[in-house]
Amino acid sequence: MTAALALPAANLALGVAGKVVDGIANALDPAKAKAKKQADDFETMFLEQMTQHMFTNMGAEGPLGENGTGGDVWRSQLTQQYAKQIQKSGGIGVSDQIMREMLSLQAQASKGA
Repeated sequence: MTAALALPAANLALGVAGKVVDGIANALDPAKAKAKKQADDFETMFLEQMTQHMFTNMGAEGPLGENGTGGDVWRSQLTQQYAKQIQKSGGIGVSDQIMREMLSLQAQASKGA
């Protein structure tokens, strides 16, 4: 394995290991699992909005040959899938920040109650 491939492979392995540890922790704490799911869903929605803007000014020609109703539906589904895949592969960090904030707010609310 070349040095150029070793670093990405190591990063991928660390990312997978981190997701396994997160999965185990989430299984033990249902509140954390629910917060993580909501944060992930929010990040996916955010990414979908951002990817839609990338496709807004595409020309008249597209994979379907036009930008009519079929092209709009296809573009919507494509941006949705792009957003899901970006989020699944680690996202942009929005999800982690939101989850930490939600858990912090929950902890503050439980202390105050």
